[in-house]
Amino acid sequence: MRPYVILNAAMTLDGKIATATGSSNISGKKDLERVHEIRKECDGIMVGIGTVLADDPRLTVHKIDAKPEDNPVRVVVDSKCRTPIDARITNGDAKTIIAVANEYRDDLKQSEKYETFKDRGVKFFFSGDERVDLVALMSYLHEEGIEKLMLEGGSTLNFSMIKAGLIDEISICVAPMIVGGANAKTFFDGDGFDTMDEAIRLELVDSFSLDKDLILKYKVLND
Repeated sequence: MRPYVILNAAMTLDGKIATATGSSNISGKKDLERVHEIRKECDGIMVGIGTVLADDPRLTVHKIDAKPEDNPVRVVVDSKCRTPIDARITNGDAKTIIAVANEYRDDLKQSEKYETFKDRGVKFFFSGDERVDLVALMSYLHEEGIEKLMLEGGSTLNFSMIKAGLIDEISICVAPMIVGGANAKTFFDGDGFDTMDEAIRLELVDSFSLDKDLILKYKVLND
């Protein structure tokens, strides 16, 4: 068993989720409110360590009316446990789980960071060798009571999740912007597939305009 996973992101018309310098303010006000409505409906929200290092996100529900109990459990896929000791994702606003690869388990448990995070109530999940085993992580999150999980990237984690068949739905905001840049982050990066025959197939289930943005919702055809 695993959570139902919704991948949400905002991208420019040319598929970029951030510029080469890391600028990522793409969504308009209405889309940000839409995103926080999804967060409110989910039991957990997951990001990769790259997003934590680049944005230092709170991953709470704060763009709409919400109570503290509306905040989802925050999950960070962080194989080497590079989450900064002062990262906002480890504060007391919501529960936090950091997923770490087994190779770094012993060193982490002997560190001051481990004790500091544990004192804050942060939980750790260890799996995989050099990288977190995402299938095992999804099973663990389901055991922790997370039935609906919102995935907010970044692009490498997005690809790893969809390649493993772990994404059920994609909700994407397409902004009327073009930034270009060979080194700018795209919606999906990672290793990619070699042929179009290997591509993940989607079914468009909804589309609508939101101010100047276009919202697209897809079902992922994993079978």
